[in-house]
Amino acid sequence: MAGAAAEERRLATVVESWLGRPVLVIGDAMLDEWRFAEPDRLCREAPAPVLSLRRRISAAGGAANTAVNVAALGGRAVLVAPVGADAAGDELHDCLDRAGVWDRTVNQPGRPTPVKRRMLAGNQILLREDSGDPDDALEQDGVVRLLTALECATEELRAAAGGEVPTLVVCDYGLGSLPAPVRAWLVAARDRYATVALDAHDLADWRGLAPTVVTPSFAEATRLLARAAARSDSHLHLDHPGADPADGPSELSVGSAPGCPDPAGSSTDGGPGGGATAASRLPLGRPTGPTGEPTPGEDRVAMTGDGLSVTGTGVTVNAEAGDGVDRAVLAESRLAELRAHTGADVVAVTLDTEGAVVGGADGAPRRSHSTPVPASHAVGAGDAYLAAMTLALAADAPLPTAAQLAQLAATITVSDTGTCVCRHEDLLDALGVPAGDPGHPVLVAPDELAEIVAAHRDAGRSVVFTNGCFDVLHPGHVRYLEQARALGDLLLVAVNSDDSVRRLKGPDRPVNPVEDRVTLLAALSCVDHVVIFEEDSPAALIETVRPDVYVKGGDYPPEMVPEAPLVRRLGGQVRTLGYVPDRSTSAIIERIRAQATGASDTGHRSDGPGQTLTGRPA
Repeated sequence: MAGAAAEERRLATVVESWLGRPVLVIGDAMLDEWRFAEPDRLCREAPAPVLSLRRRISAAGGAANTAVNVAALGGRAVLVAPVGADAAGDELHDCLDRAGVWDRTVNQPGRPTPVKRRMLAGNQILLREDSGDPDDALEQDGVVRLLTALECATEELRAAAGGEVPTLVVCDYGLGSLPAPVRAWLVAARDRYATVALDAHDLADWRGLAPTVVTPSFAEATRLLARAAARSDSHLHLDHPGADPADGPSELSVGSAPGCPDPAGSSTDGGPGGGATAASRLPLGRPTGPTGEPTPGEDRVAMTGDGLSVTGTGVTVNAEAGDGVDRAVLAESRLAELRAHTGADVVAVTLDTEGAVVGGADGAPRRSHSTPVPASHAVGAGDAYLAAMTLALAADAPLPTAAQLAQLAATITVSDTGTCVCRHEDLLDALGVPAGDPGHPVLVAPDELAEIVAAHRDAGRSVVFTNGCFDVLHPGHVRYLEQARALGDLLLVAVNSDDSVRRLKGPDRPVNPVEDRVTLLAALSCVDHVVIFEEDSPAALIETVRPDVYVKGGDYPPEMVPEAPLVRRLGGQVRTLGYVPDRSTSAIIERIRAQATGASDTGHRSDGPGQTLTGRPA
């Protein structure tokens, strides 16, 4: 239990450390529309239900929802994207304003805002209507204005963050918002952003960006590797699909791939479905259901009984995966290749209901898991994952920590129907920590102090430090600690261990063991963190914490505090606070002993029937 609590505190510290991080989001912004209806009866014209609309909800989608999640998680989010001068665009602006996103979108007259409209009955999606044609290219003037907005937003964000280098998130879903000139600008300006996250249906378009992290779905990773195999292996069979890809499913489907009569890819006649050579085999395995949406024009990705066939524009790749091999294992085996093909430091292959597989430069894969939910609950969960992963990496969190927080952010947003948004307080609540306070009220270990204090200082908080035995907690202690807390933003209390107290106070102290003492201190609202130290002096902790204010109790001047020279050398100030009169641990203990002595004189006699141990009548 103690280990789990420490891990939760560590994760919460990272969540607090990314507050106010400047993040610029650019890409395909869209509007999500949810129409909730109730079926009343069957239609007389056709065997279809007649629906009565009960309510309608609009939400930011795509890149706009990623920006909303960044803001909800505590980052400073700016969105740059083309948006139509239409009713859907107006609704999208309202969604951004309500979420606190800095709206730097560019109106594009004549180019509609992409919209995904879902009709639901009893929380079951009956149909989805998409509007917004990816073939509606931006006008030249629109491209120029988008580049201008991108330049201005970058500088505006940096200035607002006090010169801090901003983070960049690119959301390219193939809807035409990021034409070649914009991609070229971003590649050329890569060094203007500290952390760069990329979520793109077609990762091949972004190879020169050198992103910090990419988050492809399993299908997107598969297509990238298929294309790479097609380029590198002259023996790989290439063939156009027999049917029009536009007639195919818009999601992954289970079954035989079009033009692939032999699922094992063992055909040797050189026609469609011919087997790939051993060098070109692409072992990416079988899903249990739909997992994503391919890029327009590359609409067919089908799982076969023994492997995977990717049928896209001009490319068919067949390979044997081996019986019983799942997608996570196969994704783990190709992380190094995905990093090489994308130029990314980190690759996170998302597996929808199966979680994600994440790999970095150390070559060690990390697996995270999620809980299966209805598809209507998971819309936008990838945006929450991307936002949390980006913020964590921007805050210099270790990769395992970033992966864990990203998966948690995605998982806790899928509890209901609608577009997923993870809030900062929701994430902390899932970690068992109150919002605004990473780890209060809890005991922290000495080796955790440096990271915890650094996170608070990054958030602009001043640190107050005090120490003592706090053997019998009394009103004088409480008043003293409340006054100490008022001197800064964070109060850290160091408590002497039992051995340390015995050396300082004598063999009959402490009265209360250290576990009880720190439990009571941690329960005080004025105390932020409690740490136990074994030494007689807190000097080592002071060196670690470098407090802005060091507080001691007593009526003597600060110059008489033994730790004063050290605190001042580290740049802090020393304050002494008087105790409440007649309220001290020693006085309380003496009173208890005096009462106990009096009781021993009279209370342990039994002068006869009808008398109690105190000598009073029964």
